[in-house]
Amino acid sequence: MDDYFAVFGLPRKLAIDAADLQRRFYELSRRHHPDFHHGASPEQQGEALERSALVNRAYRALRDGVGRIEYLVALEEGREAREGSAVKPAAPRELLEEMLEVQEALEEARADGLAAASHARLEQERQRLVDRRVAEEASLLARAGDWDAVVDAGGDRAPLLGWFRDRLAARAYLRTVIEDLTDALGEEPAQHVAHRRH
Repeated sequence: MDDYFAVFGLPRKLAIDAADLQRRFYELSRRHHPDFHHGASPEQQGEALERSALVNRAYRALRDGVGRIEYLVALEEGREAREGSAVKPAAPRELLEEMLEVQEALEEARADGLAAASHARLEQERQRLVDRRVAEEASLLARAGDWDAVVDAGGDRAPLLGWFRDRLAARAYLRTVIEDLTDALGEEPAQHVAHRRH
């Protein structure tokens, strides 16, 4: 797995100056853009194209605070970070009871043909979960400084890494359920999914 922090010459920390990252991105993009390598050999052109694609992937992963945490967890665990993964995460234990209520609301809505009361309940459930997902993202971002402090001190990163992984799993599961509710309501997912991708 490529180290996107290293691509930009940055330490594996979560506090990144957005303007500095963008400046580095533009600099590397100009340096490796295939248009500037027309006279090069086919091998060199291929390398420039690969490097340009790597710079773009790295920038997409690191420009967003939550995305940066997702990528860092994957990198630290030695696994691939896949944008837009189609795999639905398992429900985190603390969400199981809440999700039973949501499933009940979905079943009722389907049984009554999405009558006004059921529609309103699904919208209410979805908004509650959107708010919960936003709160999960805020808690992730709030702990980013803790990661940097542990790295600076040379401390044990495993407990914080586990905490990030659990919160990311909860966030991903919430996104999945929000999408299911949005689909049941017959609406477009982009309107109600808080915060970018993953």
